[in-house]
Amino acid sequence: MAFELPELPYAYDALGDYMSAETFEYHHDKHHQAYVTNGNKLLEGSGLEGKSLEDVVKGSFGTNAGLFNNAAQHYNHLHFWNWMKPNGGGAIPGELEKRIIADLGSVAAFRDAFINAGMTQFGSGWAWLALVDGKLEVTKTANGENPLVHGGTPLLGVDVWEHSYYIDYRNARPKYLETFFDNMVNWEYVAKLLDDAS
Repeated sequence: MAFELPELPYAYDALGDYMSAETFEYHHDKHHQAYVTNGNKLLEGSGLEGKSLEDVVKGSFGTNAGLFNNAAQHYNHLHFWNWMKPNGGGAIPGELEKRIIADLGSVAAFRDAFINAGMTQFGSGWAWLALVDGKLEVTKTANGENPLVHGGTPLLGVDVWEHSYYIDYRNARPKYLETFFDNMVNWEYVAKLLDDAS
């Protein structure tokens, strides 16, 4: 199964000042495209050809660093574009909100933990809401790693590589994370992933 760059699910300028068209042009058209191009080259002869993307990510983790880095980042970004939407943020769908309160204490506690995970990820990486052994957890990973390779299912992730925010926020990663959570998240997509994983 060859990796393919998806179209964005909205216009490049659909998130306005929260994430600019210039950021999407660089991040989607150049960075994500590079993961697809390099991933396809590295997939050849890896023994993982024809596997699902999830299986390529899991199968290359710890054994084929080049393929893993590109496949995992492709996986992460396929979801990342869908984890955002115009007029995002706001109310969290009922069942997802109930699970967040049950497992993480409150929506406010979840917000604080998620933003803190992104702020304290040194260097490049991701902050996550994941389903692990039937419970929601907030975690963080370096570089392209994601909860798939640590026994979890990613439900929400935010990219804290500098290319995801530097054009719009410069070095203000906390402001980017707060804005992402409050104004960009597509909670319906998060709820669907939880439903699919439960």
